[in-house]
Amino acid sequence: MRRPRALGAFLSVLATTVASAGLVLGSGGGAQAAATAATPLPAHVFAPYFESWTGDSPAALSQQSGAKYLTMAFIQTQARGSCTPYWNGDPDQPIAQSQFGADFTTIRSRGGDVIPSFGGYTADNGGTEIADSCSSVDSIAAAYEKVITTYDVSRLDMDIEDNSLENNAGIDRRNKAIKKVQEWAAADGRPLQISYTLPTTTSGLAESGLAVLENAVSNGTRVDVVNLMTFDYYDGAAHNMAQDTRTAITGLKGQLAELYPSKTDAQLWGMTGIIEMPGIDDYGPAETFTTADAPVVYDWAASKGVNTLSFWALQRDNGGCPGTGGSDTCSGIAQDTWYFTHTFAPFTGGGGPVTDDYSVSVAPGSATVAPGASVSATVNTAVVSGTAKTVALTASGLPAGVTAALSPASVTAGGTSKLTLAASASAAPGTYPVTVTGASGTLSHPATFTLTVSGPGGGTGSLVNGDFETGSPSPWTCESGGSVVSTPVHGGGHALAVAATASQTGECAQTLTLAPDTAYTLSGWLQGSYGHLGVRGDASASTWGSSSGYAKQSVTFTTGSTGKVTVYVHGWYGQGTVHADDLAVTS
Repeated sequence: MRRPRALGAFLSVLATTVASAGLVLGSGGGAQAAATAATPLPAHVFAPYFESWTGDSPAALSQQSGAKYLTMAFIQTQARGSCTPYWNGDPDQPIAQSQFGADFTTIRSRGGDVIPSFGGYTADNGGTEIADSCSSVDSIAAAYEKVITTYDVSRLDMDIEDNSLENNAGIDRRNKAIKKVQEWAAADGRPLQISYTLPTTTSGLAESGLAVLENAVSNGTRVDVVNLMTFDYYDGAAHNMAQDTRTAITGLKGQLAELYPSKTDAQLWGMTGIIEMPGIDDYGPAETFTTADAPVVYDWAASKGVNTLSFWALQRDNGGCPGTGGSDTCSGIAQDTWYFTHTFAPFTGGGGPVTDDYSVSVAPGSATVAPGASVSATVNTAVVSGTAKTVALTASGLPAGVTAALSPASVTAGGTSKLTLAASASAAPGTYPVTVTGASGTLSHPATFTLTVSGPGGGTGSLVNGDFETGSPSPWTCESGGSVVSTPVHGGGHALAVAATASQTGECAQTLTLAPDTAYTLSGWLQGSYGHLGVRGDASASTWGSSSGYAKQSVTFTTGSTGKVTVYVHGWYGQGTVHADDLAVTS
């Protein structure tokens, strides 16, 4: 998975031996005996990843969130060449009852369990995934057995990505070690499942991931579940994340059918697993798994008989950082805390009914109105789970001199309403976030509409969302990867991140209609190499600079006969991200 904190991954290699670690291959006699027989997992289980390096208590967050089962990330070695497993590669986090043992016991007492996961992106990238790090198949098997017997678990997960997908020797050692452990568990009467977690395309495993399973088949190693990370596609395409999950898992099922031709359709679906990343993933807003996507994936996974439903990670299941991508601590979208957990939790044991729910949005997301005039937009609602309920609509956050009307004022989920905003002659120029709320019973879902009241000649209020405090780029349109972030900022709590790459400048732009034949100044604060700020259309002017901190840039221009211009900000090819904040057009 994305980012295990390998605290020891970059330390020098220590002279650590298998003997000093106390690891003895169980099939040779001497592995620690389990005090109790491990309990098999349910046939269908929701087990989100838990970031074990954070200092959070797994038992506490399991209870707070309602996630009875957790996938614990990650186990790896401290440094290349080592055969000793630690949580996060940290010698202060050994595989021992003193580390998480009490938490796991508490989780089991509440009817849940844990799945320890080996590897993760940092280990796979840095050579500390145990089968990459350790050259002894017996020692790798002993490490797996130590985790199984120390924590009395019935499933181990192998998170294999990045460089580990290209390490053929490590792939072969891993599958040979798993085979030894499976033989040991069978002889001991111990239930044991092995899952592989692998990156995916939208149509199934890439060749590198498929090769891992092909090697398992050639070694006679049983693979019980294949989890696909249905996020971080990094393909530059627009994504419907729920639909892409379905095509990816359907593609995987077809690949498994070729590897295991004797299995039935139900058995093949029962080998599949889904791992989502709620909200904005590491790639950016183009890959956003929404609250509306979650029940769609849930229903589909339950209907197909998918084995495991998961997401990365439990600590992200909150709306604490709207507009931020790839955070470890929040999803980057507006959501209720534990929304994704509560939606997926009934999947365990075979799934159950999802609560009646709906979504609310406004299109377009912004508009400019002159004093004395009015503008309209459409409020859209949709059923995201269960049955359609009546949704009452209200508008709030209106500036002085602006009134709102909704027609009709309530709709059945799936219906639309017309939002009309009227500005009096005395309405103050400026840009204002208007909140449209849809309420039904105990549920309440907001949507933001950005209203700009223009001033004489198009003044200060002409540029919409120039400070990005709405938490979204709208109405700016950006090339792939452009997003609103919470750091670094110049003012307020948000700024724009312009994603300049080797193939694009990352431009974000907004088209305005200003007063014709009028002089204006475009200004703003930019940070980064070759940050450009300018206008084109009925005027043409630009400026640029490079700064490691925010620096003010400004340029003057005069409109022509139409007054229609496009304001833009961008970086330059291969020069990295440019941040922009507090942009304004003044006359």
